[in-house]
Order: sequence, then structure tokens, then C-alpha cells
Amino acid sequence: MRSVMTTVMLGALLVCAGCKTDQAARQAENLDHPEPPAVAALDPAMLGSIKGTISFKGKAPQKVMIDMSQDPACAMAGGENDAEQLVVGKKGALANVYVYVKAGLPPNVSFPAKTVPVVVDQKGCRYVPHVVAVQMGEPVEFHNSDPTMHNVHTMPAMPGNASADISQAPMGAPQSETFSQPEEMLPVRCNNHPWMNAFVNVSATPFFAVTGADGKFEIKGLPPGVYTIVAVQEKLGEQMQQVTVISQTASPANFSYPQ
Repeated sequence: MRSVMTTVMLGALLVCAGCKTDQAARQAENLDHPEPPAVAALDPAMLGSIKGTISFKGKAPQKVMIDMSQDPACAMAGGENDAEQLVVGKKGALANVYVYVKAGLPPNVSFPAKTVPVVVDQKGCRYVPHVVAVQMGEPVEFHNSDPTMHNVHTMPAMPGNASADISQAPMGAPQSETFSQPEEMLPVRCNNHPWMNAFVNVSATPFFAVTGADGKFEIKGLPPGVYTIVAVQEKLGEQMQQVTVISQTASPANFSYPQ
């Protein structure tokens, strides 16, 4: 009888040990694959924005003109063939400056990328617009509206952003590219026409803008907090400042590039 009881007790201990082993394995698996943190939602009633102007101080530099005579289709396009390296407008307004939020966003908020592509056209043997910005994963669609062969050559510096080298027939089908890592001023060139260049900026979040001819920008939909924002111009480089955003308010942030 005692032998039977001993056997039963030993079996129970083994079952219990097995339970503990299974429990430990589940705990280890949870450590290896933790549940993602809860994603918070932004309250629209609490959101604010950052709004400002970017300017160039001093006399506007002379425009760098382009000779397109090597391709008759380009030469006949007409218009002013400015290289657009430094576009200065009235009162020093600086166009084509990429502005984005670098730090300060809540860590537990998700920002899905848009699926509607940002379009860059090849028109008059130029990339239009010259500077664009997208969120990671948001497509950039390259068009060719010209009666000549073009080439889209993206040259990223960040690992994870794949390079593309695509020929496009005259008025051919659009080509779409996406980028998976944040990157500033990612160059785009046309191998057929060396003067053609553009820049794609890739942001980790949807909080960015590119200045227009008036030098103005606005970044909307930000929760209250202190943010680091960055302005990047292809020749003049990068500037940075901190901005405090208040709900239902457009907080000012102006940048000025010296001559």
C-alpha cells in the first residue's frame, strides 16, 4: 500500500514539475515576443500646430542657368532654365526647404503612412517639384510628361532605402518607389540629362512640410508639448530649434539663413 501511495505522489510531483516547466517556457516565450504597447489616440480638441517662415538674409544670389541644348526636345520646352539650388523670392522668402519634427512626439502613438502617392513629374526636362517630402512607406510616383526619354536614378545614403535606376519612355507609364528609412535630401538624378535633379525627403512621421515660393510652412496636428524641429536646405544646410506647442494654437517658428 505504501508503495502504491509513493508511486502516486511521485507521479503528482512529476506532473506539477511539468506544469512549472510549461509555465516557465511560456514566460520565456513572452519575454522573447512581448506584446506591443497600447497605441494611444490623439485628442483632436487638444492638437496645435507649428507655423513659420524661412528666409534668406542679404542679397539674393544670381540664378544658376542650365544649358539644355544637347537635347532638342528639352531646348524647345521653353521657360527659364534655373537650376533651383537656391530659390529666393520676395522679402527673402526661401522656397524648397524641408521642415520636420525631429523629437518630442509621444512614444506610444502610431502614424500609418498614406497610400496616395506624391507625384514628381519630368516636365520641360526638369523634375517638378524640385523638393518633396513623404513619410516612410508612402509612395513617390515618377511621371514623364516630356517627348523624350528620361531616367529616374535615386541615390539614397541610408541603408534600407533601395536605389532605383529606371528608364522612362517619352510620356511613358509612371514608376513608383517607396523608402523605408528616414533620410534628408535624398538625391534624384536623370542619367540622360545631367542637369536634372530633385530631392526626396523621408520622414519617420507625418509631421513635415516643404516651403513654397512664399517661404511659409505649417505642421498641423501636434499634441501639446516641446518639439525639436529641423529645417534643411540643399545648399545652406540644416538649422534646428525647439518649439512649445499649445492646444488649438499655431506656435511660431521662423528660420533665417545667413548670406
